[in-house]
Amino acid sequence: MTPSGTGRTAARVLVDQLVANGVRHVFTVPGESFLPVLDALRDSGIAVTTCRQEGAAAMMAEAHGKATGLPGICFVTRGPGATNASAGLHVAQQDSTPLILFVGQIERRYREREAFQELDYRAVFGPMAKWATEIDDPDRVPEFVSRAFSTATAGRPGPVVIALPKDMLVEATQAPLAPAFQPVEAAPGADDIARLADLVAGADRPMVILGGSCWTENARHDIARFAEAFDLPVATSYRRAPLFDALHPNYAGDLGLAPNPKLVARVKASDLVVLLGGRLGEIPSQGYSLLDVPGPQTRLVHIHPGPEEIGRVYRPFLAINAAPTRTAAALARLDPPARIPWRAETRAAHQDFLAWGETATPQPGGVNLGEVIVHLRETLPRDAILCNGAGNYAAWIHRFFRFRDHAGHIAPTSASMGYGVPAAVAMKRLWPERTVISLNGDGDFLMNGQEFATAVQYRLPIVVIVADNASYGTIRMHQEREFPDRPVATDLVNPDFAAYARAFGGAGWTVERTEDFPAAFAAARACGGPAIIHLKIATDAITPGQTLTQIRDRARAGR
Repeated sequence: MTPSGTGRTAARVLVDQLVANGVRHVFTVPGESFLPVLDALRDSGIAVTTCRQEGAAAMMAEAHGKATGLPGICFVTRGPGATNASAGLHVAQQDSTPLILFVGQIERRYREREAFQELDYRAVFGPMAKWATEIDDPDRVPEFVSRAFSTATAGRPGPVVIALPKDMLVEATQAPLAPAFQPVEAAPGADDIARLADLVAGADRPMVILGGSCWTENARHDIARFAEAFDLPVATSYRRAPLFDALHPNYAGDLGLAPNPKLVARVKASDLVVLLGGRLGEIPSQGYSLLDVPGPQTRLVHIHPGPEEIGRVYRPFLAINAAPTRTAAALARLDPPARIPWRAETRAAHQDFLAWGETATPQPGGVNLGEVIVHLRETLPRDAILCNGAGNYAAWIHRFFRFRDHAGHIAPTSASMGYGVPAAVAMKRLWPERTVISLNGDGDFLMNGQEFATAVQYRLPIVVIVADNASYGTIRMHQEREFPDRPVATDLVNPDFAAYARAFGGAGWTVERTEDFPAAFAAARACGGPAIIHLKIATDAITPGQTLTQIRDRARAGR
């Protein structure tokens, strides 16, 4: 499109600014409201992934940001496109993931008339974004885009929303590009690190909990060196298990949904808890029961990149405003104390973790999901990536899989359904050399199962596993616990998911017996393209530790 004046269009400058900031992938559902941007992307060298629904596109960008620590980029159209994308935006907010969502907007001269698909994006997205704005002046495009990168990554990372008026995008500008953004990470002070070392040396039952976002492979190695030197037990927060090698002798397990009771007891019994990077929200804190609010019963060291998060829920004994990467590097340089009375407890914590997830628990029905996960654990390469959304099926992942490498688990701490397939697409686009598996429940899969078509379009050999129990299982579990024998709105009639895969041009297998899964999985990996394995799971198989029948019977008995 010819610019209205001399110079480059605002759309071209925007895309050039993305290139200058190192962007290599964007995710989009194309829209008429930002056609000039699409045209500029064509010759930019940026890989464009065309998605089938804006929520999935935003989740792909969020997964990209989660895996890399750099802002994932998503473009969606105005009105319904933007509101669809809000699902991925909410994931980025709760998961502390850097994300920039660009939204097409109506022409500026039509504002305040409720024009076609008009929304006030500052008002709509302000509560769930670190910054929501609109670019009215083409000369300010470099400034706003540069600020978006800095805002999304600074302190506690999160999402930014920028609306792009349609007429602004075609206007000409002579504005020079802004310098490439440089991530700013707060470093801990020497006095803080020395005090932390003294606290650890004086403890009898210390525990380290890792969480948060924007960790790097180097930071993982640094924190492992610190744990080894001090022989500390290390736990990970909800869906942050890849932050520490599960087979490291210092790993104590993850604090997620239905965690190992022995790990929960250990944290409660600790006389020093070092929380690095995370917020210890509702799920990892087990409903805010691990530590008293606001004054913990034990000494808490809270290290977090966002100063607004420190003291927000818990009043720490020692507060350190620093990024996990810089903190891990500082901790790795510390000399351990001569006295380490917790060595035996560290060994016991790791053995308890291994025992908790070593063997699949018995399950009703023909397919034992625990045995499926154990097979994946024993078969997949160390650097495989597992992606999943929300549902009770994920409890088997958390208990029985053992994550070994950086970014090995891409899943929403917000427990957003429909995340697994979009995340798998994004990971295979980002790292085509790594094995990528998407694990889903039946209701979960059909939230964004259409993105299997995206995998087919880009010839991405992901394996999608659908655990079909013909139910919204998590809600059914809660119904039976609170209103036994009165299920409502949780039964599902599902398609043949293997046939669904073939209809899109992929491959599909149906598994109704556990012993048939290994052959189906091997065939799916070998087929060379995207595949779906449809697992027929009994509705009664609701958790690794309890059946739906047992939950119902206990509710009846008033326990």
